[in-house]
Amino acid sequence: MARAGLTADRITEVAAALADEIGFDAVTMSEVARVFGVKDASLYSHVRNLRELRARIAAAAAAEKSELIADAVAGRSGKAALRAFADTYREYALAHPGRYAATQTPFDPDIGVDFPGAVRAVELTYGMLRGYHLSEPDLTDAVRLLRSTFHGFTALEAAGGFGHARPTASSWDRVVDALHQTLTRWPAAQVNP
Repeated sequence: MARAGLTADRITEVAAALADEIGFDAVTMSEVARVFGVKDASLYSHVRNLRELRARIAAAAAAEKSELIADAVAGRSGKAALRAFADTYREYALAHPGRYAATQTPFDPDIGVDFPGAVRAVELTYGMLRGYHLSEPDLTDAVRLLRSTFHGFTALEAAGGFGHARPTASSWDRVVDALHQTLTRWPAAQVNP
């Protein structure tokens, strides 16, 4: 019998919201049980352990973020797609800091949790970059540039790491413009003899 509405999905949903409040690393089985008003043991009928719970949060958050990005970039290409992708990424990271942190954790196939949202995120990034006509290995390098730029900027912004009076939104706009210029003029790969 389900107690307090406990299911694996409901536990994951509550844990994800809790991660946004207290931080992904601070989520424990005890904290989640406290939200439900049950003992820790009640959760273990639905989620094996904290490792699985954190993987479930990561999978749900990746799917959620990917869905938002897919909707934002639909029907767009080039700079418009890059702008929609970047803005949606930033908005999600700032609005859902715990869930976003979960999406940055490595995928562990031994846990038994599917990560279609993470695969979708990669597909969306590569798809958005098709408008820049890059081929491998440049395409992978461009994906890494975008991810590191988006992650670095949003992590610093969320932590209050930009102490200058200039609004961060203005800097963000310039960063996305610079990324567009970089992708448009991507340097040819050097071929080693």
